Amino acid sequence: MTFSAPGLRTMTPVPPPAPLIRADDAAAAGAYPSADRALIRIRPAVYTERALWDALPEWDRYLLRVHAYALIRPRAIFSHESAAALLGLPLFGQPCDVHVFDPRRPRSLRFGDVAVHTSADARAFWDGPLRTTTAVDTVIDLARTLPPAFGLAVADAAARRFAVTTEALSLEAARQRSVRGRRRLEWTTERLDPRAESVAESISRAVAEWCGFPAPVLQAEHPVGGRRYRSDLCWPDHRVIGECDGWSKYGAGENAAGAVRDEKLREDALRRAGWRVARWDYAGALRVDGLRTALESAGLPRIRPQDSAHLATLRRNPRSIDKRGGE
Repeated sequence: MTFSAPGLRTMTPVPPPAPLIRADDAAAAGAYPSADRALIRIRPAVYTERALWDALPEWDRYLLRVHAYALIRPRAIFSHESAAALLGLPLFGQPCDVHVFDPRRPRSLRFGDVAVHTSADARAFWDGPLRTTTAVDTVIDLARTLPPAFGLAVADAAARRFAVTTEALSLEAARQRSVRGRRRLEWTTERLDPRAESVAESISRAVAEWCGFPAPVLQAEHPVGGRRYRSDLCWPDHRVIGECDGWSKYGAGENAAGAVRDEKLREDALRRAGWRVARWDYAGALRVDGLRTALESAGLPRIRPQDSAHLATLRRNPRSIDKRGGE
């Protein structure tokens, strides 16, 4: 059984990152996409421009695959990574499958690259131009199945974008009868935090925990010299600030140069105030060593043994085409 969720018409799906062409529509106009080398088939009877496809990052290629499926199955209810793509939640690489939910089926099954899910429990969905499982159900589905740090990044993003709460996740999870991934889901639910402003911060928080460091304070404010600075992660008891760098935070061109200069002045001010600043990038968090070395060098102590089993889950995303971790 499914039912539409209240407030559903306010949800607008992320649009396709490139135009899609239906073979039937093209044929009616006297064109045949299968014979046009400038086009590439996204799925049977649906094409896009090859040059545009080649320029897309992996996650946008996946979003276009989802829209291509919706073009031929407009009443499909998308779930898992497919719902995440349409809701603007993080993806990690290009997922292998397009995921849809069909409560009419007695069991889950697969048709090519389409995974069809079902459930004995009633599920809500958001209607509109396209239909998806709700943000709460999407987080639960992915927290059960993704490597834990990636599931946490999805949950944090849903908390920021859709005000998903720990309480809402816990209530819905308790109602569901599935035991698959329950411990992984509980781990994610307990750590959800809308203050994490990026995927990199969510991943870094998980990695810091598994390396044995204390839990950080997120987005703490630091009054220094009449100004207030904010940090990504902070350990006030140890006077350590953690910053996860990515070029997107600096912009491009002259704006980037100015942002880097301002960041240097900010860091100098924090150091003069007695803070030790540890920096790493997204790749350094995924590899673990970049984050771990930076925090150790800043003098942050470990309070528990390293959790090597969880750290190993960062090496690959088995649900991605290239199996590598990371967005």
